[in-house]
Amino acid sequence: MSSRTPRPALIALFTAGYLAAYLLPTVVGRLADSLRLNPTQAGLIGSALLLSSATAGLTLATRVERIGARRAARSGLLLAAVGYGTAALASTVPLVVAGAMLGGFGSGTATAVAATGIAAQKDPHRASTLGLLSVSALAGALYLTIPRVSTGHGLPFAALALTALCVWPATHFLSGPAGPDNSAAPAPKSPLPYARSGMVLAAVIVCWSMAQNSLWGVSSRIGTQQAGLSEVAVGSVFALGLGAGLLGVLGAGALGARLGRAVPIGVGTAAIACCIAVSARADGLGSFAFGEIAWNTLYPVVLSYLLGLAASLDPRGRWAVLVGSASSLGTACGPLVGSSLSQSAGFPTMGAVLATLLLLLAVPLTAVALHTGGRPLFAGAARRRSGAPVGAIVPPSGLLEQPVVEISVFEVPAAVCEAGPEPVQGEFTTAGPRQSGQSVAASNA
Repeated sequence: MSSRTPRPALIALFTAGYLAAYLLPTVVGRLADSLRLNPTQAGLIGSALLLSSATAGLTLATRVERIGARRAARSGLLLAAVGYGTAALASTVPLVVAGAMLGGFGSGTATAVAATGIAAQKDPHRASTLGLLSVSALAGALYLTIPRVSTGHGLPFAALALTALCVWPATHFLSGPAGPDNSAAPAPKSPLPYARSGMVLAAVIVCWSMAQNSLWGVSSRIGTQQAGLSEVAVGSVFALGLGAGLLGVLGAGALGARLGRAVPIGVGTAAIACCIAVSARADGLGSFAFGEIAWNTLYPVVLSYLLGLAASLDPRGRWAVLVGSASSLGTACGPLVGSSLSQSAGFPTMGAVLATLLLLLAVPLTAVALHTGGRPLFAGAARRRSGAPVGAIVPPSGLLEQPVVEISVFEVPAAVCEAGPEPVQGEFTTAGPRQSGQSVAASNA
């Protein structure tokens, strides 16, 4: 996909694709109430939705350019609207499951197209941050609205279907503001760069996302059953948490790559582990609100750096789609794992297990970020022919960087060497630098 694709179109598509995962707690909780399912059964439906989304991403990871961005995006949005609309109107479990899986496949398709376009942008981390900002704002508004309008599972699914329809006009810009849609032209085949690091990142992010969404999938039950809060109060806490997440994403966008990616990913994952442990042990409004708000503040920040890291591995967006699909795969397992752990061992034990897992996962994530990204180079950094940095020329504080001038080296006759070279006016003196004050880089024969 061309880097000239308007960023607002990609952000809108990203929002439509990611919204289902953000609304997962209210979807799972309302399915259990309206269809009279136990928590594990409701979690299975949520997992089926997200598993279908991950399947779409894995299927389309290397096919978006061949199919065409506009065609793939419109197909995904249509599937999302039809599937979620069917689930909203259905009152039987088979129809709800079928609609949720069809809608999930559409969401995954939209996410795959958005990830491919974001990876082609000049600053993929900034584009990912804006996408998370948009979906967090919309999900927060829905968490404030849905509990006050109606009960049942219909309204959350209807919101997902309506969002897909609203994003449809943005697909017009995916192939550029004018001209025919050439996005379906076959791209030259090339191997995936950073194969080992990309595979490690994709494998680890499955478990990372699973741990996050194991808590997120049962957060509503923690608030209502363990902390003793009403659904309105829990929804308000979620809205505040997503609002805090907006501030976190804005902070991540302002920070950018000043600290690299390793520090935000490693330290942020460790801090998230602590937040999960606190939230899972909540027994009142204060502890529940603190854990959820702190977790929602940090989660999108770390996720934005992970998505930016994946996008930086391949400008064609293949690793971005594969890692995003791996994240969706872990997200799909989250509701089932969280429901099973909480039902068998209780919420506090579940939180301790997930926190320990995240602390272990922080190590390989940090290693991948260090290996593939490292610290940003200063201006004037020297590079090998392969593009890898070999060092950095750092000018003294307050001074302009001195240019490096290449000079030709020629063989000096032996007689001249014995007599000693004479300084040349304006070029070299015995003191070394030129008379103009510029530095000269010389090489020995």
